[in-house]
This record gives sequence, structure tokens and C-alpha cells, in this order.
Amino acid sequence: MKTDDDEKEIEASKAPLMTHLIELRSRLIKALLAFFIAAVVCFFFAKPIYNILVWPYVWIAGVENSKFIYTALLEYFVTQLKLSLFGAAFFAFPVIATQIYLFVAPGLYRHERGAFLPYLVATPFFFLLGSAMVYFAVMPMLVRFSLGMQQAAGDGSPEIALLPKVGEYLSLMMSLILAFGVAFQLPVILTLLGRIGIVTSKMLKEKRRYFIVIAFVIAAVLTPPDVLSQMSLAIPLLVLYEGSIWSVRIVEGKAAKAKADKTKADEAAKAEEAAKAAASSASANPAE
Repeated sequence: MKTDDDEKEIEASKAPLMTHLIELRSRLIKALLAFFIAAVVCFFFAKPIYNILVWPYVWIAGVENSKFIYTALLEYFVTQLKLSLFGAAFFAFPVIATQIYLFVAPGLYRHERGAFLPYLVATPFFFLLGSAMVYFAVMPMLVRFSLGMQQAAGDGSPEIALLPKVGEYLSLMMSLILAFGVAFQLPVILTLLGRIGIVTSKMLKEKRRYFIVIAFVIAAVLTPPDVLSQMSLAIPLLVLYEGSIWSVRIVEGKAAKAKADKTKADEAAKAEEAAKAAASSASANPAE
């Protein structure tokens, strides 16, 4: 609901197009500078960061059985470059998100800014939740399954051992983190759609059986082509969908309460105006 204060605030924030372009350039420069600084820092700490990323493998295989290889001269160097860019996207996100918000906020009403902030906080939270799912559950499970496929030499059979390449391991880890991080935004997206009235909790309940199919399709597209990775993403998606129904129901309840309070306030204002009008009429025409 727009108020007079909101209208005045929007009017005060109006500026010529050139001013907006200058501010946009300033925000972009700050965001890119934060990304560049984070990338440089991550490059200097690329080896420790990589050692952190391989912890799920070491945890399952054991330190004595953990060996990573690279078969090209610059493969490990290129891997460190990729890792620095990937890490920069993580560490610079708060600055980038803040710059986006500061650019968009002047064009929003006060109540819209208040509604926007929770989603700005929830987005990185659910992304980190998806990343933690990969780090502590999915990767250890994949490593355990892959190590179980090894074959010892004997009886005329050759030894088949798992020797992960540094570049391929990082690519798998990045793709899984990105897939799970994006997929875990489902509650944020559905709650936002519910807030603006595009979806309802009743609609989500009715479409549940269709989403089960959609969840497995999403998992098949976003994860590597193995059943374990796909199930690891599809099942959490189904859980998040159920949570989204509950979240949308809460948003609907708050909206209904706000609408009821507004209706009650409008009726009280009308009754007060009618009482004032009656009192004014009575004072203007006193009984003789």
C-alpha cells in the first residue's frame, strides 16, 4: 500500500538519466573491484583452498591413499586460476549484492525495501546450504562409490585404481556446488512468487505430483550423469518443495491479516468521518 511518505520519498529520489548511469557505473566498478581483489587473494591461497575442497575425498579414502595427478604442464596452474575465480564469486558476493541493492533501493517504496531484504539474506543462505550438502554428503558418497569400483591385481586381472585429476575433481566440485546452490533457491523463488500472488499454497499442493517429475528432470540436467548425484539433488528438492508450500502458506496468512487490518482501519476511518459529519451537522442546525 502506497503512502504519502512513500510518494514523497520516490519523488525526492528522482534524478536525470545521466545521474542514474553515473551511479550504475560507480556500482559496477565497486562490484568488479571487489571481485578482482577477491580473485587475487584466492589465487595466492589457491593451494590451501584446494586442499579444503579435497577433504571429502581424503576423509573417505584416507591420507595415505589420497593421490591427485595432473597430466598437462599447465593443468594445475589453470586449475588454480579457475579456483581463484570460483572463490572470488563466493567471497565477493556480499559486496556485489550490496551494490545491487543500493542501486535499486531508491526506486522502491519503503515497504518494498523491507520486503526485499529478507530475500537478499535468504539467497546466499540457501546457496551455502546447498554447498554444504555437496561438501558433507554428496561428494563423500560419490567418492565412496568410486573407490568401491577399484580392482586389485591378481588371477590374471590387471589393477584398476582411481587416480583423480586435479582439474576434473575441481570441475566436478564446482558443477555440483553450482547445481545444488541454484536448486536450493527453490523456497526463495516460490515464496517470492507467493508474495506477489502468482502462486498459492493450494496450487503448489495440487501440482506436487508434477513437481516430482520436474525435480528428477532438473537433477538429471544439473548433475553429472550418475544415479547417486541425481538422487542426491532430486530428494532435497522434494523436501524443499514441501517447505515452500509451508512458507507460502505463512505469507498468505500474513497478507490476509494485513488486508483484514486495512479493511478494519478503513471502516473505522469511515465511521469516524461519518461521526464528525453528523456532529458538524448537529452543531450547524441546533434544535429549537
